[in-house]
Amino acid sequence: MTNPLLDFSGLPRFDAIKPEHVSPAIERLIADAEAAMKAAETVAPVTWEDFVAPLDDATERLWRAWNQVGHLKAVVDTPELRAAYNANLSKVTAFGTALGQNLALFGQYRKLAEAPEYAGYDDARRKTVENALRDFRLGGAELADAGKARFAEIQQELSALSAKFGENVLDATDAYALYVDDESELAGLPADVIAGCKAAAEKDGKDGFKLGLHMPTYLPVQTYAENRALREKLYRANGVRASEVDPNDAGKSRDNGPLIVRILELRKALAALLGFDSYAEYSLATKMAHTPEEVLAFLHDLASKAKPFARNDRAELEKFARENLGLDTLEAWDVSFAGEKLKQARYSVSAQEIKPYFTEDKVLAGLFGVIESLYGVRVEKDSAPTWHPDVRFFRIVNADGSLVGQFYMDLYAREGKRGGAWMDDCRNRRDKATGMQTPLVYLVCNFGKGVNGKPATFTHNDVTTLFHEMGHGLHQLLTEVGELSVAGINGVEWDAVELPSQFMENFCWEWERLQRMTAHVGTGEPLPRALFDKMIAAKNFQSGMFTVRQLEFALFDMLLHAREFDPAKDDFMALLEKVRDEVAVNRPPAWHRFPQSFSHIFAGGYAAGYYSYKWAEVLSADAYAAFEEAPDKVAETGARFRHEVLARGGSRSALENFRAFRGRAPCIDALLRHGGMAA
Repeated sequence: MTNPLLDFSGLPRFDAIKPEHVSPAIERLIADAEAAMKAAETVAPVTWEDFVAPLDDATERLWRAWNQVGHLKAVVDTPELRAAYNANLSKVTAFGTALGQNLALFGQYRKLAEAPEYAGYDDARRKTVENALRDFRLGGAELADAGKARFAEIQQELSALSAKFGENVLDATDAYALYVDDESELAGLPADVIAGCKAAAEKDGKDGFKLGLHMPTYLPVQTYAENRALREKLYRANGVRASEVDPNDAGKSRDNGPLIVRILELRKALAALLGFDSYAEYSLATKMAHTPEEVLAFLHDLASKAKPFARNDRAELEKFARENLGLDTLEAWDVSFAGEKLKQARYSVSAQEIKPYFTEDKVLAGLFGVIESLYGVRVEKDSAPTWHPDVRFFRIVNADGSLVGQFYMDLYAREGKRGGAWMDDCRNRRDKATGMQTPLVYLVCNFGKGVNGKPATFTHNDVTTLFHEMGHGLHQLLTEVGELSVAGINGVEWDAVELPSQFMENFCWEWERLQRMTAHVGTGEPLPRALFDKMIAAKNFQSGMFTVRQLEFALFDMLLHAREFDPAKDDFMALLEKVRDEVAVNRPPAWHRFPQSFSHIFAGGYAAGYYSYKWAEVLSADAYAAFEEAPDKVAETGARFRHEVLARGGSRSALENFRAFRGRAPCIDALLRHGGMAA
């Protein structure tokens, strides 16, 4: 088999996939899927084995191959790969739209729901059918021909615009470079960051130091650089990325402003086609929350509780900056720097003091230890073809040695790699006639890589990010559901998918677990208890400010997609300022263009769903409270969490899963307590 994208016999052949493989593979797989779709339209009688399974076979192969292409574009983007991806995006989108609008298939699923054997289906099969019927309606299957055609046009344009939005952000990030000759200008930056900047300059054939907008450089500059002008320069460059005021884009070819307006117009039109008053209502049709009003009430209520703490955080910071740093005006590029100085002064602890203890191998060993103690499994090194030499590969096995699933881990930032951190599934669990197909996932982060022969070291925030993404991965890997559409994260309400990820973050604050994942990069000594105690004391430092910042993003997202906002005549920047009037205590300058790089909602899956982070945090904090309440029964509680939440995936509603685990409905008290905002 010469085309690796058509080889489904084992693990993906990432080392062999080339841009020229994409079009032939995708065209063939679409043709196969279209043939299966046509055959499924007339199957009689309609049974699971003769209707659902063959259709799943064909479409799964297409989505798996396309997933590999999309993944490579995210982690090793090249002009050739980007061209191949974009050349096939419209074909894949067209197929997905046609599948979702197929009235004959919709009728077949209705027959399946009315068949006598439907009553004997398990939760997973019944939920699969229920979701399919819902999704056909949301996909436009009941529209007239003209409406279907318009729906397909909108989907095509939206997919292209979202891809372009993400490309613009990546290109704007990669394009910026600031070269510094004098090391004294980098005063305050950690030694490993300076070494990384020096190595980056050398790679470009230049002397001195190269600073860019990738997070392993940008965040330390904002947090530690004594040079205020340097902080401002990078803050400004980051704040205007992919916008009309980006001075690094003379031709304005990367301006995401017009894309935002068009995306919002198309989303509004799509929702109207399906009879929804707004895109927010359309988005919530597949979530736990029922209406935009319910979400907005939740966000406003949380804002009213957090805003007093945030105001106090800001007032303390201004006073400290004025009295101790000589900053009469606290500018946006001073906030992280002054906050770190205040934290050091108040708690005698610095993130950079802690970072040398979190060496990569110890952190991974600690993470795997947590997984093993909670869920009774083992994490082992494994081997597989990968897309970059830095990628690691692991397997999870049960106590009896049977394979549960496998995962790739790509931890370091680099050019051509999308920013942020994420988990994605490469292959989902599925029960087949030939046996069980085990899940396979990607875990991707953007941490700094070790330099000068030293191992990578992580900040504590990096560690919690890694645990967070691993939580998503475990949701996918530990599923025990055998039907594709509801296995793992599939079929889980979007505002509940952050439950397992945020839940895992809590274990980064337990002393015995944390100590075991530390070994100082220089001495090998574990983290001292005194330093940990300082970390705990500082845990909720400025939590009010952090909370209202997240609420700012969530409210902006929901209101942007609400009925009242008209993208054709309303200014999205004005809406953002209105939201900030209500919740913000840190206001960016007027020239800042946050929406133009808000990839979560314009190039990701969080449109009218960013609130999910806070919504799910209520669930995750309450779930972790079950472990706090029974500290001597970690294995038992972990087994229950695995069985009732992770293993069930989307085969039951998220609320049913939570109730089965906790024995009651979720409560906000634990979230407020964990955030230091309890009354």
